[in-house]
Amino acid sequence: MTTLAPVRHWLADVAARPGGEGGSELLLPQGMTAADAWSAVLDASDISADELARRVAARFRLRVASLETGDPRAQALVPESLARRHLLYPLRETDRQLVVATCDPTDLEAEQAVGFAAGRTPVFEIAPPAAIQRAIDAHYAPDRAVERLLDRVDAEMATEVRVVDEQAPELVAARDLESAPVVKLTGLILTDAVRGGASDVHLEPGREGGLVRFRIDGVLRTHMTLPMPALNRVVSRIKVMGKMDIADRLRPQDGRTRIQVDGRTLDLRLSTVPTREAEKAVIRLLDPSNSRGLEDLQIPASELARFRQLLLHRNGIVVVTGPTGSGKTTTLYAALKQVATGEVNVMTVEDPIEYELPGTTQIQVEPRRGVTFASALRSILRQDPNVIFIGEIRDLETAEIAVQAALTGHLVLATIHANDAVGAIARFVDLGLDHARTPRRSASTG
Repeated sequence: MTTLAPVRHWLADVAARPGGEGGSELLLPQGMTAADAWSAVLDASDISADELARRVAARFRLRVASLETGDPRAQALVPESLARRHLLYPLRETDRQLVVATCDPTDLEAEQAVGFAAGRTPVFEIAPPAAIQRAIDAHYAPDRAVERLLDRVDAEMATEVRVVDEQAPELVAARDLESAPVVKLTGLILTDAVRGGASDVHLEPGREGGLVRFRIDGVLRTHMTLPMPALNRVVSRIKVMGKMDIADRLRPQDGRTRIQVDGRTLDLRLSTVPTREAEKAVIRLLDPSNSRGLEDLQIPASELARFRQLLLHRNGIVVVTGPTGSGKTTTLYAALKQVATGEVNVMTVEDPIEYELPGTTQIQVEPRRGVTFASALRSILRQDPNVIFIGEIRDLETAEIAVQAALTGHLVLATIHANDAVGAIARFVDLGLDHARTPRRSASTG
């Protein structure tokens, strides 16, 4: 009786090509699924998944797939059940063809099923099965993609962020105790930002995926990348936290909330803007307990002495300048802590109010209610102030009122966007202020 030798899986032959170390010794049963065969080859050899994809593509004279360039119109032609059953990911389509990524170009059943479902001729490109699975999860079930990201994260760490009521920080809203993957991922991002000392979190959409970046010490640093559906859900979660309209994605929105991380209560200032394909969100992290004094800012002794001298004046304007994230507001809050002794009336106009300062009256700008920097300043001048703090001088009207207040017996502290102290003069002139009335006292941070 003659015994027939077992027929090897086609992937073993591909792995056994010259350069496939150990591939010639692989014995893969013919009936093994393509995904299992890929795993066996990768486990038993030094071949990387990308290299094996290139070898399979060369063997069958196909292209290597780029999974980041999936077209939503092509993805709409293939049902999720079909994509998962045959491990296929649609990439792009024409009137006659549909290009799909596969790890098994010999799967005739998959070819026929795709052709029937899409009404187009399938064209295969090659990708590793694990990469195809991630792409399917990201497109068809974003929550599963988020779950995969969280598989490597300690469950307790991902749920340490708690949204708390504005008036009662010790109370936790029940809906925020849910354990949905998007809630955990949002909590993970915020926890990492707080522990990393970030001042801002940027959630940025892109064609090939979303980007999460932290601003630390004034510099934006990439923290993680996310599939776009996952990033969109995180942005929606942020909007829910800030009591913003999640259905409106066509207009900029602002919101605020308060969270607890590691026992610390922080204020969040939230901002979203529409982009070409999604929304970008920026979160500013503010720790009310982190308001510093002038001596904590590491300002050189000679400059600190000059700055303290400026704060002793009863009138005039002190302008702090510098690029984004250089510490303008931090510097002026430290100055306010020094002048707010209880013997003077200190009033502020801010957008937003970043820290709560005892002994001061702080006014939040609310343009929708008619409260602008200029209108609030006009009202403040009737409140017998000694010191006025302006969060930012942005327009000519605000600049004129600030200078007028400085000339009529008030000490005005303000910030303005300029790269250095000398540039503040040019900035005031650009706003339209008469050069003869341009402030002469300024300080530069950074």
